[in-house]
Amino acid sequence: MAVAALGTTMALAAPAGFAQAAPSDTAPVAASSAGATQATTTTTKAAAAPAAWAAGTRAYLVITAPGGTSAVSGAVASNGGSVFATYDAIGVIVAHSTSSSFASSMRTVGGVQQVGATRTSDVPADAYNPALPANPSQSATTLTESNRWDMTQIKADQAWAVTTGSASVKVGVLDTGVDDQHQDIAPNFNAADSASCAYGKADTRAGAWRDVGTHGTHVAGTIAAAKNGKGVIGVAPGVKISSVRIAEPTSSLFFAENTICGFVWAGDHGFKVTNNSYYTDPWAFNCPDNVDQAAIIEGVRRAQAYAEGKGSLQVAAAGNSNYDLANKTTDSESPNDSTPVTRTITNACIDIPTELPGVVTVAAQGNGGAKASYSNFGNGIIDIAAPGGDGASGVYSTLPGGKYGNMNGTSMASPHVAGVAALIASTNPTFTPAQIRDQLGVQATDRACPSDTRCTGTTTKNGFFGEGAVDALKAVGGSTPPPGAYFENLADVTIADNTTVESPITVSGVTGNAPATLKVGVDIKHTYIGDLKVDLVAPDGTVYTVHNRTGSGTDNIVQTFTVNASAEVANGVWKLRVNDNASQDTGKIDAWNLTF
Repeated sequence: MAVAALGTTMALAAPAGFAQAAPSDTAPVAASSAGATQATTTTTKAAAAPAAWAAGTRAYLVITAPGGTSAVSGAVASNGGSVFATYDAIGVIVAHSTSSSFASSMRTVGGVQQVGATRTSDVPADAYNPALPANPSQSATTLTESNRWDMTQIKADQAWAVTTGSASVKVGVLDTGVDDQHQDIAPNFNAADSASCAYGKADTRAGAWRDVGTHGTHVAGTIAAAKNGKGVIGVAPGVKISSVRIAEPTSSLFFAENTICGFVWAGDHGFKVTNNSYYTDPWAFNCPDNVDQAAIIEGVRRAQAYAEGKGSLQVAAAGNSNYDLANKTTDSESPNDSTPVTRTITNACIDIPTELPGVVTVAAQGNGGAKASYSNFGNGIIDIAAPGGDGASGVYSTLPGGKYGNMNGTSMASPHVAGVAALIASTNPTFTPAQIRDQLGVQATDRACPSDTRCTGTTTKNGFFGEGAVDALKAVGGSTPPPGAYFENLADVTIADNTTVESPITVSGVTGNAPATLKVGVDIKHTYIGDLKVDLVAPDGTVYTVHNRTGSGTDNIVQTFTVNASAEVANGVWKLRVNDNASQDTGKIDAWNLTF
């Protein structure tokens, strides 16, 4: 799938190399648009660059034991290379060399575990003296904020009544860069923790983080566009966003050393969440039986693990090729920095960073919730789904220069999840990445497979939607009560004609009686709720009716009821009892919960 050019009255166009990155992820599959000096440090050590760039310069990852880079750095020069950057905490050196024998020679050096070329093209001369991205002039907008379809679909507009996010939560946008002066981004932009990681070495000059395309600015707006009455609102409009540009100018490709630099930066700078709407170029899939790609996998894996160990959760796009990631057979799109060739692959070959351990993999939905036509899928691979747009219903967000526009892609789905993760982190400041990741799954709304044989799995977890569609309201509502006071049953219970069914929840760990304001959250899917009587049954058998055949022909009961259950002991088995009193219309208990 090629990327459609962005068209505006200013005749903006997609960067020349961006379409190359599109087929297997990340770049939007369609688009249209409308109208500080750093004082931080990282664990990166940069050696003096070669005196001058030379044709044929290639980049390599030289991997040692963590803490072991200094022992082998001298061998880089003696084998015809130069050290461009060092990440000693994870045992990774980024080296440059024009020697065709550099990798094979370095593999014989004591202390070197792996060596791999990160690209099949030359390192650009710009790597040695990077030009700053353009600082676009800004256009004011007359657009006022409205609740867009993607935000209402994930109930972000309802979640904002609970929290808009904490300014202490930092979200990193690892992408093509971000227009920090955009009217909807500037209020939440964190320049102190922004940088460029293009070429694999942090560039902390003011503005190095700016967008070399449009993609990263669009992603940033979906995560955290300010709630300021202008333009659009992000999922988490109260959090801070930082830009770590990992795309290189001209090509807009995201090579492994850039991703490594970005993840290490994220860990060192306290990013609670990062969004990764890209795959690591030039390989759509990296295969461990290839020495170069094995080194790429290991280097990026270590960097991701480093970031997670420092408290950062990575969220990533699943890809835009309508490809089954659980049943890989061929790759015809790689390498995308030179001439792609068709090769046979297996499931051992992975899309990185999205298939790395610990990364939340996001599939895309269209307006209405169905799998987006382009979205990759795969049972056991997809973790969660979110709006990415499809066809005419795109995701509307920020573009450089104060502009706004629509884009479609898993690139647009991932930042919705990153935004919800930021809301979870805001309401649960002590949560670890693993706890945020678990909460995303628990609060997702189950979506069953459609009548499509490619979708395998269960209603609660399948290849199209993972653990379900992200739900911002559930995410922040479920974390509001103190631990142990919120209980939920997500198992489906079929409601047939003229039957009575029950769904149990076992409550434990709550002292004393239930409150006078016990919250009973009910999600019943039924085509005629006038047929239904719904009761809460206490552990001692006392019945509290919450719905009794009202609503006539209305579909579904999705509502939270308040019950005075102060006479009931809290601990025990509570039941939601549903009685269908007529023929023709049926349904199910989709989920229900109790909040004490």
